[in-house]
Amino acid sequence: MDDQTRTELEAAAFRRLRQHLMEDRPDVQNIDLMNLAGFCRNCLSRWYQEAANERGIEMTKEEGRAAFYGMPYDQWKAQNQTEASPEKQAEFEKAFRENVGER
Repeated sequence: MDDQTRTELEAAAFRRLRQHLMEDRPDVQNIDLMNLAGFCRNCLSRWYQEAANERGIEMTKEEGRAAFYGMPYDQWKAQNQTEASPEKQAEFEKAFRENVGER
């Protein structure tokens, strides 16, 4: 497989993952994704932002989130995010440290 085709397939898979998380399963909470998989929608938006920045495209954290979420992050949270239990929050702190680093 040539590099261009591989890049196009990877981009298509990323778009499908985004669609799954944003449209098909918005009920799945970010905290549950992080606790189970070590990444969440915010991680994906950060990786998008970092990729842009590495290519000389200025993009803030908020702009990266808006690009991934398709709306301002606060709007997404208001529409889809529920309150996490203290147990889930404790799991998240551990998962965040292990997968992202210290806050």
